[in-house]
Amino acid sequence: AIIVCIDGFDPEYLEACDMPVFTQLAAVGQLTVGRSMMPSVTNVNNVSLVTASYPEVHGICSNYWLIRDSGEEVYTESSEYILAETMFQRARSLGKRSVLITSKDKLRTLLSDGATVSVSSERPPDWLVKELGPPPEIYSVEVNGWTIRAAGLVLQRHPAEVVYVTTTDYAMHTYAPDEPESARHMALLDEAIGGLVDANPDATLLVTADHGMSPKTRMVDVSGVLAARGIRARAVPIIKDRYVVHHANLGGCAYVYLDEADVPAALDVLGDTPGVEDALRREEAASELRLLADRIGDIVVTGDRVTVFGDPSEVELPPGLRSHGSHHERDVPILAYNGDFRDFSFAENRDLGRYVFDDVLA
Repeated sequence: AIIVCIDGFDPEYLEACDMPVFTQLAAVGQLTVGRSMMPSVTNVNNVSLVTASYPEVHGICSNYWLIRDSGEEVYTESSEYILAETMFQRARSLGKRSVLITSKDKLRTLLSDGATVSVSSERPPDWLVKELGPPPEIYSVEVNGWTIRAAGLVLQRHPAEVVYVTTTDYAMHTYAPDEPESARHMALLDEAIGGLVDANPDATLLVTADHGMSPKTRMVDVSGVLAARGIRARAVPIIKDRYVVHHANLGGCAYVYLDEADVPAALDVLGDTPGVEDALRREEAASELRLLADRIGDIVVTGDRVTVFGDPSEVELPPGLRSHGSHHERDVPILAYNGDFRDFSFAENRDLGRYVFDDVLA
């Protein structure tokens, strides 16, 4: 099985951009619009895909995490934080080979435990650069096509039963579906996927996204809103990672840490704050969103379609910002091709991982 996670692949890109290979594969296989995990950010959903589980099980609830006991904020870029078995670890336990190919190196370090071979566009091996050419910059339209083509070359040298390819969403953060750069980006992806299928005609192909993408026009400073009402709180931007050019660390969900005694008053304030769609207690959020309670804030806030959360002392709302993290970026395409799917239903992106565990690694 070859799984391709196209970072930020909102269904609107499929509707607006010409993707003849993807369309042909969908006509033979099946294509649906499913749902991603919450928060709708990269780490949460890639780990859900490779573990076939919800965040309440695998423990990755953000890109950026506050360790409550120590007060330390860390990037979730290491496999040590994953609490569930990944498809790479399962394959290794069965004596099968697996390959991980990523655009972002943070996903290679997060997901690669157990993988027979792991490669990122940011740290490619010399032999791959010699055969394919140097990878484009991570902040480019071209890098994802390179990553998928790299997967084909790696498979030639290292055949494997399970292949997971995941890209970067710089292009989706930067360009709307109807812009010419998006048409070029999706054409590059479409061509690269076609090459991967042609070179591996017996493989089952599964394609989805970790989240969608929306234009954002309003920034809400949660800590500032609460401070104005005499409530001291610390809001952690769960979208935050090292790729700040993408999203300026502004996303549609935030974890808020504060004294337990202040939670009821804070919920009242946030419930009346323009742009805040939901403000949930930790236990309620853990239950509704299937998150691990120990790794989220005392309050979880999510934004409406146009709202992101951030601190104006750290960042200004960029003009034309496109981002994700809220419920409004949960719709994702799911393509299943060249497999026995008669008794299998794809409703969520994590179901691709479930198919791998139940079929390929059974």
